[in-house]
Amino acid sequence: MIRAGRRGFVQNSSDLAAAMGFASMKTFRNKKPYEAEGFPDPISGPEAKTRLWDGEQTAAYLAGAPVPALPDVDDDEDLLERSEAAAFLNVSPKTWDSYKKAPRIAPHLQKAAGVEHCPRGVLRAYRETPATSEAVHRPKGSGDMVPRDQLHARIGELLDADPALTLAKLTGELGIANSTATRALPRVRGERIADLCASEEDLAPEQAAERLGYPAAVRQAAVAYARTALRGRRLRPYVQSVVDELVVEGQVAEQDVEMVHVAGDVVAAAVVLTADAPVPALVWDERWGWRTAPNRRHPLGLETGAAPEGDGIRYLGPGLQPSPRQLIEAIAAGA
Repeated sequence: MIRAGRRGFVQNSSDLAAAMGFASMKTFRNKKPYEAEGFPDPISGPEAKTRLWDGEQTAAYLAGAPVPALPDVDDDEDLLERSEAAAFLNVSPKTWDSYKKAPRIAPHLQKAAGVEHCPRGVLRAYRETPATSEAVHRPKGSGDMVPRDQLHARIGELLDADPALTLAKLTGELGIANSTATRALPRVRGERIADLCASEEDLAPEQAAERLGYPAAVRQAAVAYARTALRGRRLRPYVQSVVDELVVEGQVAEQDVEMVHVAGDVVAAAVVLTADAPVPALVWDERWGWRTAPNRRHPLGLETGAAPEGDGIRYLGPGLQPSPRQLIEAIAAGA
């Protein structure tokens, strides 16, 4: 985390590489000078995708001077990155991606060295203050009254107050269409089931649904979504390892891979490459493995239930989960 008052000292990998005189990021990543004995620890969380350091500490180390200690007392002005914010709220980073869009959080998000953070005090207020909402009436034929990017967070707040939340109450509270509510409510319940299962290894999704207080009549759909979500979480480290290697090769920007659900219960991921990479984008699908995609804006394409074919689509092997090096070589072979 970034301790209160220290945002101006934050360094990312590019900043640190420049300070240490490295001509290229690839050399910096290959040499890993930040792993040297005595080098200051990153201030980013252990699960963070992007490492951050305190520039005052790194400057002291590089000058051969004693490395100053950072404050060790929690403050509401501390800035927490994605994995730290998720841990503070006792949810998964994926669930945090929905929570952060809530009206009580979104306006307070801020970036430091290119990484999004949230103040501890905002998270504390969100965790400790029950959500309230006023019923709204949705005129017939009007659009949803809650922005799509805030919907899951708002549903989560309502579930906190009432695990047996009905579609009728949801549409009345948020002013959304019944079709929107029918799709979203089981997904949010499913994510919460998956979060609980992830925190307790031996807990079955059905048991988690019961513990969360979800009525028996709605559990089947929520449990089905949770099973897919859990499978996506197990597969994500593999896909992330490939992306991390592509980062080292300079073919993609640093990013946290997002696993998405297609065709209902299939896990996939899309990765947009840099402008000078051999292909515009890559897609990994648990059914078909890796493939190139010709469209950066919509790399997943239209779901038909069959393996996509067409111009700009090339399957990359061997197998469904080639090693990062095998995939990079396969991309280059067809460039």
